Amino acid sequence: MDNQPLLTIITVTYNAGTVVERTLKSVQAALAQVEKPELVEYLIIDGKSNDDTLSICARYSGLISRVVSEKDRGIYDAMNKGMALATGKYLWFLNAGDEIYSPDILQKLLPVLNQGFDIVYSDAMMVTESGKEQGLRSKFTPHDLPENISWKDFNLGMKICHQAFIVKKEIAPVYEVNNLSADIDWEIKCLKRASSTHFLSLILCRYLLGGTSVKNHRRSLTDRFIVLKRHFGLIPTILSHAKIIYRGINFAVKRGKYW
Repeated sequence: MDNQPLLTIITVTYNAGTVVERTLKSVQAALAQVEKPELVEYLIIDGKSNDDTLSICARYSGLISRVVSEKDRGIYDAMNKGMALATGKYLWFLNAGDEIYSPDILQKLLPVLNQGFDIVYSDAMMVTESGKEQGLRSKFTPHDLPENISWKDFNLGMKICHQAFIVKKEIAPVYEVNNLSADIDWEIKCLKRASSTHFLSLILCRYLLGGTSVKNHRRSLTDRFIVLKRHFGLIPTILSHAKIIYRGINFAVKRGKYW
C-alpha cells in the first residue's frame, strides 16, 4: 500500500494512570520532529482500565491512531491484539511508562527502517518510576549486547530489551499468552525468521523497571527455562542456567542486585 505506515508503535496499558503520560509525551515530542508523521501509526491497547488511564489518553487523541479498551488475558494477549490491528511495516512495543529516549529518535530511526532490515535493535536506558536513570541495560545487567546478534546469543537469557527491538510485522509471530517469558520466546522466533538485523548505536528507549516478569520473578524464571529448553534443548539449558546463576551471583557481588 502506498499509504501504509512505515512504523506502528504499540502501547499496552492497564491502570497505568501514574505513568502513561510520560510515554504519550515522549511519542508526541518525537513525532513533532518527523517531516511526515503519517509514516507512524500509534495504537493504545488497554485492558479495560478503571483508573484515569483512558482520560489521560483522550487528551492526546490527535496523537493516537486508535484506542482499544477491553478485557484481555494479560499483557501478551494485549500485544497480540496490537499486532493484529497494526498496519505499519514495522512493530515497536513501547509500553506504559516506557519512553522514546529523545525527541530526535524517530527522525533518525525512520530512514534506517527504509533500508529494509528485518530487525533493528539498540541498547535501552533503565529508569525508575521517578524517572531516574539507572544505566544502560548492557551495563546495569549481566546481558552484554552484541552488534551482530543471533538467536543463539539468547542461550543465557534475553539479550535485547523488548522495547529496544523493532521488527517487520511480516516475520513477527504471536506471543504465547500464558508464559511470563514470552518476550524472550518472541525475540528468538523473530531472529530465527530474520534474514538481516541492524544494531543502532543510538539509544531507542527508556525502559521502566518493575514490569510483570520482575513482579513475578520466580515464575518468570521457570517460564524462561521452558522457553530456552524449547529452543536449545534440555541439557544445554540446564548447563546454561548453571552459568546464569553463577553470572548473576558474580554480577550482584560486584554491582549489586539488578532486578
